[in-house]
Amino acid sequence: MYENDKSVLAVKSDAFSVRVVKMVRYLHNSADRTLSPLYNQVLRSGTSIAANIGEAQFAQSRADFITKLHIAAKEANETRKWLQNLMEGGAITQKQFQSMDDDCNEILSILISSLKTSKRNQQVVVNS
Repeated sequence: MYENDKSVLAVKSDAFSVRVVKMVRYLHNSADRTLSPLYNQVLRSGTSIAANIGEAQFAQSRADFITKLHIAAKEANETRKWLQNLMEGGAITQKQFQSMDDDCNEILSILISSLKTSKRNQQVVVNS
């Protein structure tokens, strides 16, 4: 499953992971520390997206590849919820939330499309 060139999904998820790290670092240094558990949750889930996409590139099988992408999609969905909680809790602005959420939604859309394609291709192989 490994490809030499980074896929659009890998590039976007890596960039999003860096954005999450920078956001959480900023929040830890300048925002309400009572919300630190939320900062840590968004850090975990937001960086896990890229980690699972990276693992998918070295999947042992198509089924393993699909599993890793599913995990990445679940982490992206969780990240969206934590970002919403941060916005509703006043740690980030609506504009900041929207920017991060747009990036996360784009990654999630690519993941869903990749999963559909991978599952369809898996069915073709199984039925052949």
